[in-house]
Amino acid sequence: MVKRTGPTDINLRRLIRYLRKKSNEEGVRIWKDIAWRLERPRRQRAEVNISKINRYTKDGDTVIVPGSVLGAGKLEHKVTVAAWKFSETAKKKILEAGGEVLTIEELMERNPKGSGVIIME
Repeated sequence: MVKRTGPTDINLRRLIRYLRKKSNEEGVRIWKDIAWRLERPRRQRAEVNISKINRYTKDGDTVIVPGSVLGAGKLEHKVTVAAWKFSETAKKKILEAGGEVLTIEELMERNPKGSGVIIME
């Protein structure tokens, strides 16, 4: 029987620990939830296309993706997107629409309480 060990990427493990620590310090559950979602096996992590972000957000929203953001589709308004990974085309399309690309750590520093953040899977 194989024992589940969690992610092997050292940077991802560090991020998960940091998310849990920040959740306990701030008394906010959103960061613990993101940590739990990032701990999943890679094939079960979120892969969100730009088209889905465009469909479910409005101008000025902040979105967090506990996984990868992919470049399929079109973005027609400004959004701030934080994720574990971005494809090059996704980054380009977000920036062309006037949006912002952040890492999850940068989003936590900017918004420690996690208020107004949309989790997208």
